[in-house]
Amino acid sequence: MKNINFLNLVRENLFFKREIIKSTSKILKHSNFILGPELEKFENNFKNFLNCNHAVGVSSGTSALYIALKYLNLRKNDEVITVSNSYLSTVSSIVLAGGKPILVDVDETLNISVKELKKKINKNTKAIIVVHLTGAPCDIKGVLKLIQNKKICLIEDCAQAVGAKINNKSVGTFGDFGCFSFHPLKNLSGLGDGGAIVCKSKKIKEWILKARNNGHPHRDEFDFWSFNMRLDTIQASFLNLKLKYLKKINEKRNLNAKIYIKELSHIKYLKLPKINKKNYNVFHLFIILAKKRDELKKFLQKNKVETKIHYPKPIHLQKAGKISFKKTKLRNTEKFSKEMLSLPINQFLTKNEILIICKLIKKFYNR
Repeated sequence: MKNINFLNLVRENLFFKREIIKSTSKILKHSNFILGPELEKFENNFKNFLNCNHAVGVSSGTSALYIALKYLNLRKNDEVITVSNSYLSTVSSIVLAGGKPILVDVDETLNISVKELKKKINKNTKAIIVVHLTGAPCDIKGVLKLIQNKKICLIEDCAQAVGAKINNKSVGTFGDFGCFSFHPLKNLSGLGDGGAIVCKSKKIKEWILKARNNGHPHRDEFDFWSFNMRLDTIQASFLNLKLKYLKKINEKRNLNAKIYIKELSHIKYLKLPKINKKNYNVFHLFIILAKKRDELKKFLQKNKVETKIHYPKPIHLQKAGKISFKKTKLRNTEKFSKEMLSLPINQFLTKNEILIICKLIKKFYNR
């Protein structure tokens, strides 16, 4: 049997080869590699895709989170609440922006628990970062209800959720800021790092344009201290190409997920993602909660199926996290981290390959 890889970046990017060469040749002719016309075009296209007010391209999803938090001008005791089962940028951006991260547990969706969030909100809470993990929208309406009439900034970490929706409204457009990643592994992927931040206010957009560019209003002046966090022209051109295919990519991932759910739903040792009919999940990841997770992973690997774990060690249990979160106990987060297994879900999988994976999982639990 041939290998079934978790991703197939070679096949994905060869699909765009002709268009990539053509767009790169065009950029070489005008040689405007920084803040070129392709970037502005992508920002407009991405804004229209999300149906939001403003979108600004930045260097990464981490940069997007950092810029959103930098805008708040956080002080030492200003608290930002978020979750621990995410990529480290969700929390590191808070620390690097000068705030105090406060972690809350997740519910069975693997996203933030509104019930636990309510317990942590206090007079020091300046912002909340919700994560739409795996491409599944969190209960953002529940979060909005909690902070109604409170001066708390809501930031959406949409790094894994580009194209996901709640009642036909794109995630990233509910809060004050929506932060996206275009890392090569994402559903909408560059050939290098990239990201975007969306917001509602033109005034804030103008500030972000300066914040991503070392505080420059123009070349010879700067208004405040900041970093270089620009999305370069070439990456923007690649993202323009791929954005046209994003809906089809997300639809194919949904079809793959339905096969998994149909084939594996009867296995009592597994918990599968629940489909909320009011939401549109883009399945950046297909995470199952599996008994004997490590043994199953080894069994699949032995049978040439590549899987991943997102994430084996929560942020508060990492080396740096243990220093910052000495007394933090997150029951669900810690339990789920020992059971989570990400199965291949990419758009280039065939139905037969998914059925092979399912057959192997059934064989493992029927032994």
